[in-house]
Amino acid sequence: MSTVKPVIRIRMTGTQRRQQLLDVARALLAEKGFEATSVEEIAHRAAVSKPVVYAHFGGKEGIYAVVVDREMRRVLDLIESALAEPGHPKRLIERAAQAFLAYVDEYPDGFRILVRDSPVASSTGTFSSLLGAIASQVEHLLGMHFAHYGYDPKLAAVYAQALVGMVALTGQWWLDARTPSRDEVAAHVVNLAWNGLSHLDHEPHL
Repeated sequence: MSTVKPVIRIRMTGTQRRQQLLDVARALLAEKGFEATSVEEIAHRAAVSKPVVYAHFGGKEGIYAVVVDREMRRVLDLIESALAEPGHPKRLIERAAQAFLAYVDEYPDGFRILVRDSPVASSTGTFSSLLGAIASQVEHLLGMHFAHYGYDPKLAAVYAQALVGMVALTGQWWLDARTPSRDEVAAHVVNLAWNGLSHLDHEPHL
């Protein structure tokens, strides 16, 4: 006769329980996405009742928002740190590309959550908003260098979006491909970006 093992509930402080729920939800969201993840499953994996999840986050949307906010802050911190020190424009592009790919490499679950579709009701925390935030930083740096080299700094936004999009899409592909190595991928991305940027026409035409 089979017996069902009782679920062992571990007593935690409120802070510990909240972090445990976030860790469980993060793993589920990366594995299944927002729509396929339920409060029931979060509660089951955390060995708590559903009301505990609701008490901490108000529902699935609430816990999703906190998970995404933390992941966005993590990748933005890496990019900001990479661009904080002044340097040659090519070196700045190298550092930014390496930082983004480091996030993809070291926090694959977080990156999977960010690139998935966000809930329809959510206007923030999307992958596009993350890329927009990164592009704003890159735009500021490009604008200064554009002015120095005689290019229209107003067009820095176009190039910033193009550069960030190139790195981000490459990161999405590399998340599963995992070959060549992270540094090699970064080197090729910078090779394409820099050799293109270093030979810009001042007034390009189609």
